[in-house]
Amino acid sequence: MSARREFPAATFGCVHVSASSHDHPSAAMSYVILGRAIKNEYLALGTIFGTVGIAALATGGKKEPAPAAKPTLEQVKDSVKVDASSREEEEFIKNFIAEAEKESKH
Repeated sequence: MSARREFPAATFGCVHVSASSHDHPSAAMSYVILGRAIKNEYLALGTIFGTVGIAALATGGKKEPAPAAKPTLEQVKDSVKVDASSREEEEFIKNFIAEAEKESKH
């Protein structure tokens, strides 16, 4: 004796959910959207492909050029001018910087 069991249908706005016990309940699930029955498999695939498509569009587009390489210490030393009032003061500043660099390396 085959007992046929009907599952209740739920309605959410314009979406109608229905299932029957002819097959496995989860295999026969479908949503009625705008008058057409759409299977869960198609809704799941549409969601996945839609998400991937939106992500691909959001990450595409014009790329900004890579920032210029940072100058090396030697390039910075050459470009910075020591503005001293005398030759002795200039030598003192250069020696002070050299000693500070030696201490920072240790």
